[in-house]
Amino acid sequence: MRILICGTNYHPEKIGIGKYTGEMAEWLVARGHEVRVVTAPPYYPEWAVTKGYTSWSYRRECISGVDIWRCPLWIPTKLSGLKRILHLASFALSSLPVMLRQAFWKPDVVLVIEPPLMCAPTSWLTAKLCGAKSWLHIQDFEIDAAFELGILKSAWARRFALWCEHLLMNRFDRISTISPKMMEKLASKNVKRSKSFLFQNWVNKREIFPLKTESLFRTELGISKNKVVALYSGNMGEKQGLEVVVDAARQLAGDDCVQFVLCGEGAAKIKLQKQAEGLSNILWLSLQPANRLNDLLNMADVHLLPQRADVADLLMPSKLLGMLASGRPVLATTFADTQVGQVVVTCGEIAPSGDSKALADTLKRMANDPVKLATQGREGRLIAERYFGHDAVLEQFETELAKLTGN
Repeated sequence: MRILICGTNYHPEKIGIGKYTGEMAEWLVARGHEVRVVTAPPYYPEWAVTKGYTSWSYRRECISGVDIWRCPLWIPTKLSGLKRILHLASFALSSLPVMLRQAFWKPDVVLVIEPPLMCAPTSWLTAKLCGAKSWLHIQDFEIDAAFELGILKSAWARRFALWCEHLLMNRFDRISTISPKMMEKLASKNVKRSKSFLFQNWVNKREIFPLKTESLFRTELGISKNKVVALYSGNMGEKQGLEVVVDAARQLAGDDCVQFVLCGEGAAKIKLQKQAEGLSNILWLSLQPANRLNDLLNMADVHLLPQRADVADLLMPSKLLGMLASGRPVLATTFADTQVGQVVVTCGEIAPSGDSKALADTLKRMANDPVKLATQGREGRLIAERYFGHDAVLEQFETELAKLTGN
């Protein structure tokens, strides 16, 4: 089968959507499929192009058998609502001729990954030109999230954007998203159940697993064995709501038992570091290479998963699966009826979104109960193994591809 994938992020060695797209493409190639990817140079989550690439030229390369066509895009130095739109529009425009050219390759399926939704019209048109099936995969409901977070505010712009989204969705042959709650959101947008497909994120259980010995990170950072490490690892953007973690660290500044470690990059990092000035109980780490991810996740005694209440069911954080697979408990700021809450309640604790005092109090209680921490960690690993295994999820996706195309 020939599969054409379009999306701004593609890098198996990084985090988030780019990593999932890369792993999916490489897995499909290993199964005998031909895969082409139209994407941008790797830039996320640092919001800076990776060394060896440029944001202003086209480039074609092959990585692990995947044929990759990289297109220019504009990367703003400071983010705003308008700049985000221009950023995504620059890729939608630069990728247009490359996508249309792929019609001559005659793919069987054209798969576009949202965000950005701006690439959906070209992907749908490419599919129509060559008689391929069209598939829209939604990692985040970016339009809803942008307005809920206040990144975009105009009421008329929201109505127009949602109208465009509805118009586009109804033209795709298949629409997938990553959690049952997000499937409910699809249904609320009047997407037919016959077109919908649950395509969950996954975790490679052979790459992320509980270590039998102490993580090297704890030794390298000089963290005492007596301290409980509360780790956040991932993108530091507006959607994460990391301000509540910094506030909780301030409330626990006089308590010597908890060490916060915040690892990653993103648009909100500088603002968060300014907010945390004077706090010695927070250590900041840059984004770590993929070959050190398991060590990093195993450094945690508790994984922190902050979520803003206004976008709790508009996205399902992919980082949760690595946390579970590492065999460490999770403390999430969310509510019990959200998708994250329903998962975490069996393998960790939840605190109300935006409530730093509740987060600090819950973390302190967890730190004083090591037996329960160990039990919750084991339960998280079992959840990862049973429901989010790499091969099982991708095999279901492959079956759905065959069903869609009749192959």
